[in-house]
Amino acid sequence: MAGSLATKLARFDVWALAATALRLEVNLTPKPGLVDMANNGSHSDMDHALFLRSIDAITPWFRVFEKAGFEHALKPASEQLRLLRPAGMACEQAMFEATDGVNTHKGGIFSLGLICFAAGRLRGQNRLVCAESVCQQVAAICKGLVARELASRTHAITAGEKQYQQFGLTGARGEAELGFPTVRQHVLPYWYQEAGERRFHHALLRLMAVNPDSNLVSRGGIDGLCYVQEYAQTLLKNGWNMARLQEMDRALISRNLSPGGSADLLAASYVLATLG
Repeated sequence: MAGSLATKLARFDVWALAATALRLEVNLTPKPGLVDMANNGSHSDMDHALFLRSIDAITPWFRVFEKAGFEHALKPASEQLRLLRPAGMACEQAMFEATDGVNTHKGGIFSLGLICFAAGRLRGQNRLVCAESVCQQVAAICKGLVARELASRTHAITAGEKQYQQFGLTGARGEAELGFPTVRQHVLPYWYQEAGERRFHHALLRLMAVNPDSNLVSRGGIDGLCYVQEYAQTLLKNGWNMARLQEMDRALISRNLSPGGSADLLAASYVLATLG
């Protein structure tokens, strides 16, 4: 779909793009270390069917996020995150109810929820909805988020807080506060270099090559993160095909590594690339 036409359509249904993005992501196969249509990746508590149930449960909430952004469009950016949080928590609860407590899409809810909310806010201000404007809005909405929720914590409790104190990693919060720089710099400029499903594999590799993925650090420490980044960089440099992706899948599964943060950013990449 041409960029200008996609923008006109997406002004009214970014929430639908978000739902489509999650389905495209989970169906992408092979997907190293991640749940796909061939296997469960490095996960023993989730599979493809569980992801589909989760997507069904959270999809209606993306529309709620976009509508909320529209309704609160004229309020200051500094107030937006507070207004969005109740719907975000309700969406997470819907996910947990559908998955019997398994976290399938918490990162995706955060990133895509912000994108939908930002798109609604832009529409409420009668402004153009495109990748650049949406990312700017997300950054404005999330300004100070890392300082408030990570840097100010003296006693780390969550995995994100511990990773910030140990390694300075800001995770999904940092990515959102900066307006998805990993996606804008390392995926969107190369989106149309490939076509079809290969486009998504190429984007995922580009994300895995640079993304300081908190999921990888949780499972394999900094060594695990570096292993995946270097593996992806090697494939991008030397060329890759389905057989090499399957080899990478086996390698990550054997090390219990799952680049879930990059999977979340892949879904965000699809939405932003479609917005143009």
